[in-house]
Amino acid sequence: MSAIPMRSTLPALISVLMAVPAGLQAQPVYVPLPTRDALREIELQAYACSRENASEPCERTKTLSNPLMDHPRLSSACKDTVWELLQVATVVSSNNYRRRDSIDSPARRLTVVCGAKEPAQPASPTPGAINPNQM
Repeated sequence: MSAIPMRSTLPALISVLMAVPAGLQAQPVYVPLPTRDALREIELQAYACSRENASEPCERTKTLSNPLMDHPRLSSACKDTVWELLQVATVVSSNNYRRRDSIDSPARRLTVVCGAKEPAQPASPTPGAINPNQM
């Protein structure tokens, strides 16, 4: 018995793998970005947490914010803001201005940093202007 050389089986193996239909290959799952309303709800809960210094709004803020940390399409800047909010949204013995500001600041940034960017609409050409596409 002679061993089959590896060089002759490798191209055959590659051709078999390339022949796998596209339908059987794993397709990436599309995960939508959080809506503006969902981000606004987190922001409002964070404001309630900072204002009331009570466990219910602070826990609700954390519950709503935590899934954003695992979101595959959110930017690192967004996740940094969410992380900051998760760290400071706690009940403390003294509800002073610094504590409220440390919660309100990332809450305000949340809708700006994590919000879905609207696709840019092409500007309509002004009448009589030169259109480079027609040259």
